[in-house]
Amino acid sequence: MSHEIELVNGTAQMAYAGATPWHGLGAEVSDDISTDDMMKAAGLDWSVTKQPMYYMDDLGELGEVPGKAALVRSSDKKVLDTVGQGWNPVQNQEAFDFFRQFVEAGDMQMHTAGSLKGGKMVWALAKINDGFTIKTPQGEDTVESYLLFSNPHQYGKSIDVRFTPIRVVCNNTLTLSINQQVDNYVRMGHQTPFDAATAMETLGMAQQKMETYRGAAEYLCQKTYTSEQMLNYFNQVFPSASDNASYKAREAQEVMHTQAGANLGEGTFWQLFNTVTYMTDHTMGRNNDTRLQSSWYGTNANLKKKALELAVNA
Repeated sequence: MSHEIELVNGTAQMAYAGATPWHGLGAEVSDDISTDDMMKAAGLDWSVTKQPMYYMDDLGELGEVPGKAALVRSSDKKVLDTVGQGWNPVQNQEAFDFFRQFVEAGDMQMHTAGSLKGGKMVWALAKINDGFTIKTPQGEDTVESYLLFSNPHQYGKSIDVRFTPIRVVCNNTLTLSINQQVDNYVRMGHQTPFDAATAMETLGMAQQKMETYRGAAEYLCQKTYTSEQMLNYFNQVFPSASDNASYKAREAQEVMHTQAGANLGEGTFWQLFNTVTYMTDHTMGRNNDTRLQSSWYGTNANLKKKALELAVNA
């Protein structure tokens, strides 16, 4: 199975604390690793510079390409992308420095970091000392909170700092957008220098959103469904162009009984919602990498928001 984790001289550009990732690649690190050591362990201790680009005319003479620059990585001189002259690169060191004060204060622990798409996407995930546990008749269901920093070395992509809760029993990434104007992320373009203070706004959002999400989760865990409501819910989440249930809606009816933690909140809308997040994170998509991208940033992220809103409002 293909994956997008970058390999440099046969070494995966990734580091992780805790359980081994699905692909078995990367360097295992301790839970108390420093931000700088995590950056080095993940093979991300490099910088990028903008270098002029040239072309050869019909006479064989070189000329500089106006308004364009090559984004070059320091470690191997690889050209990551072509950018405009006004494009401001954000260095990996700046991304990891963002976490430093929180890690050193004991408020976070570095969890995972890596490089995707040949170095064009660098990301770091830190666990926040915040979360909650729902007590269900079948046992406890724990949700932990993480902060994800995505630093694209790619034209047209924005720096993205977002709050990402994860359900421990199944590693599902969840969503906090519950019909609110304020989302759970901050995006910044490369036209201006990186502003750490703006990025830190996500921490304030995180506390507010986590409390909101906790209330929604506890509500869903008390909200039972009928067979008709279950069918309607999955058909709304995975609509079909015909009158028949879509393939995904039928698959969901099986996954709800086989997913990790299926017994927790059994018979409630919490079980139905977690069925959707399990599918988006573990079964949908061509492979695990496309699944990861989609669950954090793409179609599946929006699908999870829709699923949560439908469950709350059903």
